[in-house]
Amino acid sequence: MSQLVVMGNTRLKGEIRASGSKNSVLPILAATVMIEEPVVFKNVPELRDVQTMISILQQIGKTVSFENETVTIMPGEILVGNVPYELVRKMRASFNIIGPLAMICGWAKVGKPGGCNIGQRPVDFHLKGLEAFGFKITEEHGDVMAVIPQNFEKEIIYALPFPSVGATEQLMTTATLMEGSKVTIENAAREPEISDLQNFLNKCGAKVSGASTPTIKVTGVGKLNGAEYSVIPDRVEIGTYLLGAIATKGDIKVYGAIADHLIALLSILEEMGAGIEKSHEYLRAFWKGPLKPVRVSSEPYPGFPTDLQPIITAVLATVEGTSVLEENVFENRFGYVDELNRMGAKIKVSSSHANIRGVSKLSGAEVIAPDIRAGAALVMAGLAADGETIINNVTHLFRGYERFQEKLRTLGAKITLYPDEE
Repeated sequence: MSQLVVMGNTRLKGEIRASGSKNSVLPILAATVMIEEPVVFKNVPELRDVQTMISILQQIGKTVSFENETVTIMPGEILVGNVPYELVRKMRASFNIIGPLAMICGWAKVGKPGGCNIGQRPVDFHLKGLEAFGFKITEEHGDVMAVIPQNFEKEIIYALPFPSVGATEQLMTTATLMEGSKVTIENAAREPEISDLQNFLNKCGAKVSGASTPTIKVTGVGKLNGAEYSVIPDRVEIGTYLLGAIATKGDIKVYGAIADHLIALLSILEEMGAGIEKSHEYLRAFWKGPLKPVRVSSEPYPGFPTDLQPIITAVLATVEGTSVLEENVFENRFGYVDELNRMGAKIKVSSSHANIRGVSKLSGAEVIAPDIRAGAALVMAGLAADGETIINNVTHLFRGYERFQEKLRTLGAKITLYPDEE
């Protein structure tokens, strides 16, 4: 089991550049199943989840190369509709392939996905949406089979029960090749990654509108063309480092950041009394004095992102007074709280709420990272704490953060991975 050893009492200072968005590139890669021409992507982060999606594309017949943050996808000789569970179990975003693959092959069989244990994330919204499109869906032995109908209805309206990002992406992508159909997806997710996917699909000849609003409209076309596309920066990665600067009383600039993607976070940081500087080229976060406790509620975009909830908790753990954090997306997102409390934090969880009573200083300890974002939170807490922190099970981190050690060391962190497998 891999470990990160983090030396405390470190102020993060300096400049780094944002990586491409993991949560954007994965559904975009899944969409290439429906494109039978070359596709080139720029600004792709070198992450384990990206490698997993590439392996899935190769498994079904695509020819894929990945070098210098550029992914090139060439059409293969044979496209198969079966994706083995061994690949799908590694991450949830792999399920986004079932609709596009069925559109090309007529059917697709995909295992129910794995990923981080942060709460129930059933694929029901995906499947109910595909059924509303006319797909025949069956489940057996842990696999889901999707078969396209003989003909699609000319007009389809589907309202998501919850603005699920993955289901919105799945349905929007699948609908692009439903030629002759006009599809409306209501209560759609509004995250920037949805807009990025829409922009890519439209560049390939799709007719999609409404991303960043609750209603997305798709007019199906007969064919998607190849294209070259650059992925947006990763707002969760950017937010993590900005929060790390505040947690450690530091000062950092993240180049390539888009402020509009992080409005909720920047608003909370300013409310806390942190220093924020916005530029077309970068975002800067810096310590300028004692912080104030706040109330934070994680919500679907444009609300505060659930992926940053654990990291802001690590910051609030040392803010004098009592802060309240409400989690409205994943019911098991507080799985890291016991680990922070091992470091001296005073956090009590009741249902979907965490009450955080700030302490003057955290203390280094041996802890376990239960998921990607919790792992990042423990690293930032360790950098701010007294002494040494040993974080176990950090393999998760490399699914979500590109060159994590390298970037932190650039900012002055003393951090070592054992064994060195990044």
